[in-house]
Amino acid sequence: MRTVAMDWIALLGRILMSAIFFHGGYIKATTPTATMAYLAAQHLPLVGGAYALSLLVEIGGGLLFLVGYRARLTALALAAWCLATAWVAHYHPESREAMFHFLKNVCMAGGFLQVVAYGAGRISVDRG
Repeated sequence: MRTVAMDWIALLGRILMSAIFFHGGYIKATTPTATMAYLAAQHLPLVGGAYALSLLVEIGGGLLFLVGYRARLTALALAAWCLATAWVAHYHPESREAMFHFLKNVCMAGGFLQVVAYGAGRISVDRG
């Protein structure tokens, strides 16, 4: 049984989950040289492409998720992104801080999978 409160809570959840993507995208957009140096240090091929993809996913995906447009598909893509970045950037078992961020990304992927399963709520472009 859906209630009005549940719809507002779903919206709040999307706002909170989108915030980290907007922040990360903003930092990457305003510090391209540092971001590309970090991506190169992670041994990623095609650093420029990885940079462009990260901006697209973080800003574009964050916006789509926030408004609830094609929310299940967007949430699935963001869950995959969280798992990929957890593995590529944060899986360093020798580092307590890195593993914290690894598990944070895994947790975020779990939250996105909840949206894949249950939708974005009625206060969304998808309305469901």
